[in-house]
Order: sequence, then structure tokens, then C-alpha cells
Amino acid sequence: MGTIFVRKATEQDLAEIMMIINHARALLKADGSEQWQNGNPSEETILQDIEKGYGHLLIVNGEIAGTAALLTDPDPNYEIIHDGSWNNDLHPYATIHRLAISNKFRGMRLANYLFSNLLTLAYSQGFRNFRIDTHEKNLRTQGLIEKFGFEYRGRIFVDPTPEGERKAYELHWNNNCLSCNE
Repeated sequence: MGTIFVRKATEQDLAEIMMIINHARALLKADGSEQWQNGNPSEETILQDIEKGYGHLLIVNGEIAGTAALLTDPDPNYEIIHDGSWNNDLHPYATIHRLAISNKFRGMRLANYLFSNLLTLAYSQGFRNFRIDTHEKNLRTQGLIEKFGFEYRGRIFVDPTPEGERKAYELHWNNNCLSCNE
């Protein structure tokens, strides 16, 4: 497969990132998911990710193969969780959002590389607690989340409408212990 790595996104990458986001939006729609169908993530959101240093790209043989945001600030949407609770509310957490793989690279399991690299980056910054959410009908992302050991914790809302409901997941590492309760 060649050289694979993750780098920070820049404003020069915006057009390609939006193309990947729009292709992912169409894929979600074809899967019957309402996720990303309201125009989010928007170009403005992606630019904010880049400006804050949250935007990351998966590079395969010199080409942008995927995009995601790794947030290291608390996510206000995670303050209230319904029908469950966070396993660890004591430690800071990093959040993965806006994960998408280019159509050109779809089916090559590259989301695994992107996801793994994002966890490694956050871990190297001292984070041991990780959160993510996805739409109930986004089975692709749910499979990836569960493959990496995240546990379903309840429901959160990214907006107050029924379409804003998301399944929330958490992963906690305590030293070398994955999903420890300490």
C-alpha cells in the first residue's frame, strides 16, 4: 500500500477535504442515515478545525485519503448524556469527529489507520479518555468504534431535533489497561 501517515490539515487542503466530506455525505444518505444531511460539517466548521489545529488528514502515497477532527477541548454536546453515563468524568478527554475516507480509497480499511493514528496522537498529548458519537444508522462508523474497544455509553444530541440524536461511545486507558474503571 505504500507510505501511510497522518498530518495536520491546512487551508490549502480545504477543497479536497470538502470533496471527501460531500462524498461521505452522499454515502450516508444512500445508507439511509440523516447524519450530515443538514449541511454539517460545513466549510466553516472545517476551517475552524484547521485554525484550532484539530483537522487531520490521512495521507497515502502522497494523496489525501481521509480526514477527521481530533478535538482536545470538552465537547458541549457531551455535557448531558441520556439513558446512560460516561464511565470517566474525572479526566480530560479527546474526541474524534468528522471522520471520512475519500471515495478513491474506500474499501481499503484505511479508516483503521486514521483512527489508530488519531488515538496515538491524543495519547501522546496525555489523553487517556476518548469519546466519539455517531448516528444510529451509521453502521460503518459504529463497527469501527466498537472494533477499537469503545463502549456504548448512552445518547447525546448535537442539536435539539430528533435528527440530532447520536449514539455516544467512550474508551478509557489507565496506564496499560484498556477500558479500566479507575
